[in-house]
Amino acid sequence: MPVRILIYEDNDNLRNSLCSLFQWNTEYQILMAKSNPSDVLNDVGKLNPDVILMDIEMPVLNGIQAVELIRTNNIDTPVIMLTIFDDNDNIYNAICAGASGYLLKHDFENLISAIREVLNGGAPMSGSVAKKILNSFSKPLPAKSKLPENLTEREIEILTLLVKGHSYKMIADNLQLSIDTIRTHIKKIYKKLHVNSATEAIFEFSKFKILN
Repeated sequence: MPVRILIYEDNDNLRNSLCSLFQWNTEYQILMAKSNPSDVLNDVGKLNPDVILMDIEMPVLNGIQAVELIRTNNIDTPVIMLTIFDDNDNIYNAICAGASGYLLKHDFENLISAIREVLNGGAPMSGSVAKKILNSFSKPLPAKSKLPENLTEREIEILTLLVKGHSYKMIADNLQLSIDTIRTHIKKIYKKLHVNSATEAIFEFSKFKILN
């Protein structure tokens, strides 16, 4: 069964290019490609996409507002921001709103791998975006009394490695645990932090300023 994609992009040329990228690949199906997400809840409810590609600057409703609307209605469909904006404010606001990934438009050639990654539970990001996030989190480790009480020492170790860009396999190798054990810990972390993705977990974790 093909991966069902819903696109919101106000640039006609790019929207057509996105449709062309997928139309000859039977692994993917474009459900709809629209110039703005003003009716996003109705669209998602009717079409039930597997993944949403979302621009940020659009008329009527911008992409960050649309993601907020999706998440406040308890819809967990992965949303990849596809944008030209690489400033800290847009990155932070998009992830805090509930975006599952953040890809810059000049990384267009990485879009298919980003979709695969997000559908496997990852948090795809352009390299420069990931670097900005890591740089913004480079804070000294405070006293343990300031740590969230419901996170275990092991969970904190895993979160710290996740923020540093380690894959599940790398974390498993580093901590000498199985990948299945890491996945179990990640699920518990999501539940404790009330998030649904790695990117949201990273930003929630950063609020406690516990990264070294």
